Amino acid sequence: MKTKKIAVLFSSNGSNLEAIIKKLHNKRFNGTKIKISLLICNNKNAFGIVRARKYGLETTIISHEDFTCRQEFDKVLVEKIKSANVDLVVLAGFMRILTPVFCDNVRAINLHPSILPLFKGANAIKESFQSDMQIGGVSVHWVSSELDSGKIIAQRSFKRKNRDFKAWEKKIHAIEHKILPKTIIKLLCK
Repeated sequence: MKTKKIAVLFSSNGSNLEAIIKKLHNKRFNGTKIKISLLICNNKNAFGIVRARKYGLETTIISHEDFTCRQEFDKVLVEKIKSANVDLVVLAGFMRILTPVFCDNVRAINLHPSILPLFKGANAIKESFQSDMQIGGVSVHWVSSELDSGKIIAQRSFKRKNRDFKAWEKKIHAIEHKILPKTIIKLLCK
């Protein structure tokens, strides 16, 4: 049986990280075991660190504030990821704009809370809710050096109905917790 190793990068709450841990870590799919072998967070106060510890996983903290530029931060990320010899890097709420130093050297996917190419960036949930769009949704895409513009791997949408902002956000997170693990399985366990 082969094992595929992943690294998960996150910045805050870690609900998508926990979904990945619960659904994938040390589990087998089509004869392939998926193992989370590296967790990186850029925020020492992120609740995701507590979530990971609950499952016996420790997080490496690499604070972007310790670096004078994005490229230096990305270089250290790449070195850490390369040393872990992972098959795939998963950005699960990693709130950093990454440079080509990262994007050109790491095979990574990103989870984004909108139907791309619409509503790129950090305020996608709010912007999609405030738009006239009659659907919302989630995208998983390959990471590229252009923000939220890599090739789309998977998308799921839902109808607006009469959702208020809180219900809109809750629906997006529910879809995220399903689509990201399914996409990882699809990519690693063919």
